[in-house]
Amino acid sequence: MDPHAALAEIAFRLERDRAPVFKIQAFRRAAAAIQGLDADELSARARDGRLKSTRGIGGRSFEVIQQSLDGAVPVYLQRLRDQADEELTPEGRALLAQLRGDLHTHSEWSDGTTPIELMVEGAILLGREYTALTDHSPHLTIANGLTVERLDAELEVVAAINERSDGFRLLSGIEVDILEDGTLDQTPEMLDRLDVVVASVHSKLRADHDTMTRRMLGALEDPHLNVFGHITGRLVEGGRGTRPQSEFDADAVFAACAARDVAVEINSRPERQDPPDDLIQRALDAGCLFSIDTDAHAPGHLDFLGLGAARAAANGVPPERIVTTWSAERLLEWSRAGS
Repeated sequence: MDPHAALAEIAFRLERDRAPVFKIQAFRRAAAAIQGLDADELSARARDGRLKSTRGIGGRSFEVIQQSLDGAVPVYLQRLRDQADEELTPEGRALLAQLRGDLHTHSEWSDGTTPIELMVEGAILLGREYTALTDHSPHLTIANGLTVERLDAELEVVAAINERSDGFRLLSGIEVDILEDGTLDQTPEMLDRLDVVVASVHSKLRADHDTMTRRMLGALEDPHLNVFGHITGRLVEGGRGTRPQSEFDADAVFAACAARDVAVEINSRPERQDPPDDLIQRALDAGCLFSIDTDAHAPGHLDFLGLGAARAAANGVPPERIVTTWSAERLLEWSRAGS
């Protein structure tokens, strides 16, 4: 196995497991330290001791490089792969194999941790055909939301990536905040330019049932909306603590989603698991489409998709009603239909 690829994959999988940042960065530094060195040069440096004394190479990363040079999958990497595989049921694994893309990801342009280019590399590594870049909108200042001017600049980066991409498409998008009056937090002119619009509620999540229902139904009146993100806003575990789900008229909201061809997101983040199973069933009964997304804020988070696939499979969501099983061409016909 290529040593650089092994180190990079370990960092990726640790990030996916939400390991401490220092541990992830240690493997990324080691990968950077050997970048550009071929196997013969690495072997020579390993034999004469230069590799072990190279800045950025620690004991564990040296072990990974040595095992890779010997032609094996490093033990540490294999253990991480096995742990990830154990989380999926056969049904979840089968559905994951049918997913072609991901419509909810973030970069360092808003509250992600990583440049757009590295998020794209992660998506390609996982075999995705397309990914939507959906950084936050301006109202969400805590997440460094994008103004019209910054979103316009980001679209230039997206276009440049697609120009040099071979077989992968980075879709332009946004996770737009649903404001208290039910409007979307970006100009209609900018929303017209995007491939995918995800809309989510990020504030006043404990509003009363009727207020929240009006807010959500207001957003669903906007023809730009494609995907309703993490619809209950709940948190079930993790460093941010827990948060109960918002209260709203789920039947009315799902009926509006179905009528307007808006997909209900199955958010794959372990701390969200949103919507809960009972609401997935109600959305199914309402005739809704679904989008299984990662809400990734770092490359390793892109591998959360299997967790969402497992929940969708367990709830009997048919693959044909999951928009992220569709080709990019079919997806874009759907996402642009109302704009």
